[in-house]
Amino acid sequence: MAKTDRFSSEQSPLILLVPGLHNSGPNHWQSHWEAEISGSRRVELGMWDNPHRNTWVNQLNLAIHRAERPVILVAHSLGCHAVAWWAEYEQPGTDSPVVGALLVAPPEVEGRNVDPRLQRFAPLVGSRLPFKSIVAASQNDPYSSFGQSKRTARKWGSRLIDAGPIGHINAESGIANWPYGKYLLNHLIAETNQKRLSYDDAKSAKSFMATQDHHEGLWR
Repeated sequence: MAKTDRFSSEQSPLILLVPGLHNSGPNHWQSHWEAEISGSRRVELGMWDNPHRNTWVNQLNLAIHRAERPVILVAHSLGCHAVAWWAEYEQPGTDSPVVGALLVAPPEVEGRNVDPRLQRFAPLVGSRLPFKSIVAASQNDPYSSFGQSKRTARKWGSRLIDAGPIGHINAESGIANWPYGKYLLNHLIAETNQKRLSYDDAKSAKSFMATQDHHEGLWR
């Protein structure tokens, strides 16, 4: 399927797709979006079957700063926790490229019955994300109760969306390219328009101040 022109302009954000454990296979909605949405790119986190938290955070950080344009993160499962830890470590300010995040089906990372690979991303980040975010959660996700998803969204300061009883919101959910998820993404992009203006203003101000500092150095 040909990619749409919805996100093709230079002023539109880059959609960075952040998969979870085992990456997202060909039937996963993230793979459909990568093929269908112009201006989208998958983050190569590496170590897909044996993730290392700081490696994933560093790879995500590299992809964000290589974008050289506003970024919206679209994460699934363990990728959501990589996004939260990136924000925790980087403490992005008003000039950050990241203007929003769609965080889908974040799993539990704490507890004795949790996969040890997920436990590497514990504890659950308790800080609010410094950009607009949506947590989309399923009512019957085998990797997180809906109550836990509520607590996660509350800690991250995210808007919680009930995506219905569709499991882990993955290829096994039978949702193909997940049209409702695209609706949420479009809504998030619309909400971040003002944020993108602020980002551009901050970049201009930063460039201006750097120029002023240079001139002042020459004048001393």
